[in-house]
Amino acid sequence: MPEIEFAFLADAASTEPAQKFHVLGGGIQRIAGRSLPVVHPHLALVVGLTVTAPEIGRPHELRIVVLDPDGKEIASAQGSIVPHGHADGRDTLLTFSVDLWNLTFPAPGDYSVRLLVNGSERKRLPLIVSVAGDVGARRPDA
Repeated sequence: MPEIEFAFLADAASTEPAQKFHVLGGGIQRIAGRSLPVVHPHLALVVGLTVTAPEIGRPHELRIVVLDPDGKEIASAQGSIVPHGHADGRDTLLTFSVDLWNLTFPAPGDYSVRLLVNGSERKRLPLIVSVAGDVGARRPDA
């Protein structure tokens, strides 16, 4: 089964053939908004998928799911990819990015982005959502 070599969230990303990718603001694990619900205009999910020689040329189902702190799905995307590799029998690393537009987080808390390959969860990314100024301590004037 294809393995996810790496995955992370970024402000923006562009991927190209030959395993190159360009990232702006990579490594996002926390976002904040001014009020609830927190609507984040854009996140890019960057993924490196390793495919072995026998898996090349066959379709593989990819699914991305964003879950709230209670485990409820708030967003998802899915698609199929047919990897092409080298004729030398070596593993192939496929890089791609997925744009996530206008994600809406109804409450602060610990969210997660889950990546599934052929129906099996292969990677889990944490995403902490907060409201600006809400850092767990009360303001002196409150």
